[in-house]
Amino acid sequence: MSAQEKLPRNLDPKDTDRLDVELTTPGGHRISLHLFEGDRPRAVVLVAGAMGVVQNCYEKFARFLLEQGFAVITFDYFGTGASSQGHLKDCPVRVTDWGQEDGRAVIDFARERYPDLALKWIGHSVGGQLLGMTPNVNDLDSAITVACGSGYWRENSPPTKRIAWLLWYLVAPVSVRVLGYFPGKRLNMVGDLPPNVIRQWRRWCLHRDYAVGVEGVALEEGFNRVRVPITAIAFTDDEMMSRRNTESIHSFFGKAPVTIQWIDPEAIGEDKVGHLGWFRERYRESVWRGLLLPALKKSH
Repeated sequence: MSAQEKLPRNLDPKDTDRLDVELTTPGGHRISLHLFEGDRPRAVVLVAGAMGVVQNCYEKFARFLLEQGFAVITFDYFGTGASSQGHLKDCPVRVTDWGQEDGRAVIDFARERYPDLALKWIGHSVGGQLLGMTPNVNDLDSAITVACGSGYWRENSPPTKRIAWLLWYLVAPVSVRVLGYFPGKRLNMVGDLPPNVIRQWRRWCLHRDYAVGVEGVALEEGFNRVRVPITAIAFTDDEMMSRRNTESIHSFFGKAPVTIQWIDPEAIGEDKVGHLGWFRERYRESVWRGLLLPALKKSH
């Protein structure tokens, strides 16, 4: 066992499937993982969540995959959920750190624990973007992005575009200046975020080429370094990410084979899915079993 890993422990004595694990990233951040592990898993799935969405939201989905024979790891990015330490205003983390530090540590942990199993990544929204920011990304065997787009506000879907200017030009900068962090829960926008996360994300969302346009050559090379086959699942009723947002972020993966699946909710028997709907249990058959399970099982 790596010295960077704290011994797993059961959160509930009656729950033999879920273990709580703490990792130390290369830069010294402590992050929280939930490990769902059955007997003789067929492969390992890492679930990287959306901005402001804590790992507990993905637990029912993780348990579904466990029933299908997968080991599953969810995690909270440093400064969010169970990976928060101290007051958010004192947390220096940036979005890029979530890939360079957190994503890297989780992949290393999974590779060490399951050296002989295929390792797959499901990235929801920013969780898909992090593929281009994670140094050891090519230790994965395949990746799925869900509702993942660039975030450039002028290309957002209309419901988000109508309020994005207010968020980026007024609400975000003023709230961080006054409170020292972004109070997303109170504002019913995203979630509570560390100051440098919202600042960096804001800069990205105001640039036509999003993160690559702001961070420059280093991040452009990071996306081009990715060789992992990527299946992108995008919902046509996504109220945040437009078709252009989706195409833009995936175009940054210049050397990776990318397949985008455009899903109309009505085609899978649903009235709506949207940006934040798919991980809810009501989509167990239509999205989990109908879309994500086949994508995980697909041989690349």
